[in-house]
Amino acid sequence: MGRQLHQLRVGAGVALVCAAGLALAGCGGTSSDGKAGGGKSPSRSASASRSASAPSPGDGKGSGGRDVLPGLPSAGEARKELSGLTVAKPRPMTGYSRDKFPHWAQQGNKCDTRETALERDGRDVKRDDQCRAVSGTWQSLYDGKTFSAASQVDIDHIVPLANAWRSGADQWTTDKRKAFANDLTHPQVLTVSAASNRSKGDQSPDQWQPPSKAAWCVYGRAWTSVKSTYGLTVTDDEKKMLTTMLDTCTS
Repeated sequence: MGRQLHQLRVGAGVALVCAAGLALAGCGGTSSDGKAGGGKSPSRSASASRSASAPSPGDGKGSGGRDVLPGLPSAGEARKELSGLTVAKPRPMTGYSRDKFPHWAQQGNKCDTRETALERDGRDVKRDDQCRAVSGTWQSLYDGKTFSAASQVDIDHIVPLANAWRSGADQWTTDKRKAFANDLTHPQVLTVSAASNRSKGDQSPDQWQPPSKAAWCVYGRAWTSVKSTYGLTVTDDEKKMLTTMLDTCTS
């Protein structure tokens, strides 16, 4: 009984000290690094602040808070573009080769399209003297996963090269196909997880959808915009799925 009374008195004393000194120091149990100490650790507070303001995987923002996909139309604009697309059957793959879409093109300062996209889409990206990303973090829109090595991510063509070929690019000049494959002005190239990019392959939206449904709105807007910009056709099933994707947009 005497020991319990002693503990109560000690506890009351600690509470009184904490109350009196809260404005100056704060009383804490265990900090984020597992060590006994006072208050929240600065790094944890900063991280929490970033998380609170961080964009969701489906809003078209990068991990750095910037618009990842340039020229991304609103859902309303995308619906208008979709209604104007020509519906047609896929053209044959006769003569197709990825080499007919030269990439990755140089963008200046030793940087090619891939390295430029990595820097644009990532956070705290550091490059070496050859413009190669040596550190940074990247969040994949398609599956919401985050990576800390450039080797873990791919640069995806929103509208795959082979799909473009089947949709009208077989009639283009090599220069136009090169511009398409390296387009950093429209929402055509994006850093995503290697696994999701390889799962997608050259499939259209009716055949493959981002695993994260939160990404459908951005994906549908981007795909529609690229097809509209380049005058590419869509199949009937493709158009139906794009409509479904745009219907997931909240505005």
